[in-house]
Amino acid sequence: MTNHPDIEIYIKNCKLDEVIQWLSERLDKVKATGSKGMLHQFSASHQGHKFAISVHEKALGKAWISVWFQSSTTPWKVDLECAREASAVLNAQVRCIASGWQEGDDPDEWWQVEEGKEVKMQWVTD
Repeated sequence: MTNHPDIEIYIKNCKLDEVIQWLSERLDKVKATGSKGMLHQFSASHQGHKFAISVHEKALGKAWISVWFQSSTTPWKVDLECAREASAVLNAQVRCIASGWQEGDDPDEWWQVEEGKEVKMQWVTD
């Protein structure tokens, strides 16, 4: 399984402080680097690899918070692995793209992870 170039998940009805706590417990040296409105920037590392994280509150309407790990050197190889962990730790519904954004992939095909169940679905986010 090839690592995705970055990881992005969407968490439903979760508070920013809960997401930050999860990140702080899971990663090394999580540090806030700036905020502007609902967009929060962090730096973090995992096994010596440093990367940026963007957390966007109310990314898709009022219910969703986006967490974007801007690296392929996160603890997860693909978005779905991260979504599984976030869903279990945060006890929340989490969605992620079904593929790694390769040419020909359906951009509206997503995984929905909740209570240990995974369902592939169509989610038009525009």
